[in-house]
Formats: sequence, C-alpha cells, structure tokens
Amino acid sequence: MHLQESGEMYLETIYILSQRKEQVRSIDVSEYMGFSKPSVSRAVGLLRRGGYIDTDESGGLILTDSGLAVARKTYERHQILTDIFIKLGVDEKTASEDACKIEHHISDATFEALKAHILMHEAKD
Repeated sequence: MHLQESGEMYLETIYILSQRKEQVRSIDVSEYMGFSKPSVSRAVGLLRRGGYIDTDESGGLILTDSGLAVARKTYERHQILTDIFIKLGVDEKTASEDACKIEHHISDATFEALKAHILMHEAKD
C-alpha cells in the first residue's frame, strides 16, 4: 500500500503522541489533528489494513515496524526542515507549517543532501 500525505501525517501524529502518552487512542489523534472522529476512524482502518498500525486489547493504537519507520522518517524531515527554515530567519510557526508541507514531497536524495549540508555546517561552528 502506497501511503498518501495524510497517511504519513496520521503515522507521525501517532508517533508524537506515543512519545508523550503510554497509550494513544483515536480520540487523542482526533484532538491533536483537529479532525473529526469519523475521519480518524476511517484513516485508522486504512492504516490497519495497510499494515502500518495495530490496536491493543483496549483499542490503543500501536505502530507496526513499517508504520514506525514511516513515522520516524516523516518526523525527522519535519524537525530538520523546520530547523533549517528557522536558521534562515523564518519565524517558528511559519517554519513548522512550511516544513509540514514539504516533508511529504521532498525526495530522499534532496533531503539527505540538505541534512548532510546542515550537519557539516554545524560541525564547523
């Protein structure tokens, strides 16, 4: 199953929430993202069928290995792109919003080049 941008965003949200909470429920995702419960329920079903998430016995959302890999990759892109934009002088809110738009579309090659450039630049400072 090929994930669309929205699927990546749901996985990233579950990942972020799992860093803060012992159990992530659909309602938590709904509140965090500002989406309706039916929308989240539909997305959760698609992600479960795609093998990206499982649920525990009490309905908590658990990322599978493939879901965790996508979530971590998306989250890393968001963090690094936000950091780059802030260093360029963009305010934090705009930097985060723009990073969110770009993180789903930037190629692996371009992202890795940006990441290497930033790491090299930071090592010199």
